Amino acid sequence: MKISNRRIYRFLSWLAVIVWMAVIFYLSSQAQEESKRLSSTITINIAYTVEQINPNAMFNTARLNHIVRKNAHFISYLILGILTMQAMRRSGVSWSKSIVYSMLLCVTYAISDEWHQSFVPGRGPEVRDVGIDSVGAIVGIIIYVLGNKIRSTIAGLQEKSA
Repeated sequence: MKISNRRIYRFLSWLAVIVWMAVIFYLSSQAQEESKRLSSTITINIAYTVEQINPNAMFNTARLNHIVRKNAHFISYLILGILTMQAMRRSGVSWSKSIVYSMLLCVTYAISDEWHQSFVPGRGPEVRDVGIDSVGAIVGIIIYVLGNKIRSTIAGLQEKSA
């Protein structure tokens, strides 16, 4: 039995979505202290790097840590938005439906992820985080759409010049 490349790409695209959702779930499963330790380590590394570039830099590390934590939400769902769009398109779903279904899937996952955090020690659901996650997913979807539009425009220009 021969499996087509198209089927393999579709399978791998959906596998990437599921693996990324598992990563998000794992990170959301961390107790408050473990989660704080991870974000604090990232914040310390950012602060160290900034101080190497500009020794006179002054910033509030608690505020920087908050920004790091919220950006982690945004970026993780931006990636989920891109991966979901890729899986939808590889599955043959139309552009308009891919956008709507990807947004619905990502926002629903964001809501379920926050609900999941209500069962994690020291953590809890935050409506604001669902908003940040949702905006991240929407930006990821927009990046995917624009990236494909640019790619097809370049391919069209190359065909005309050939």
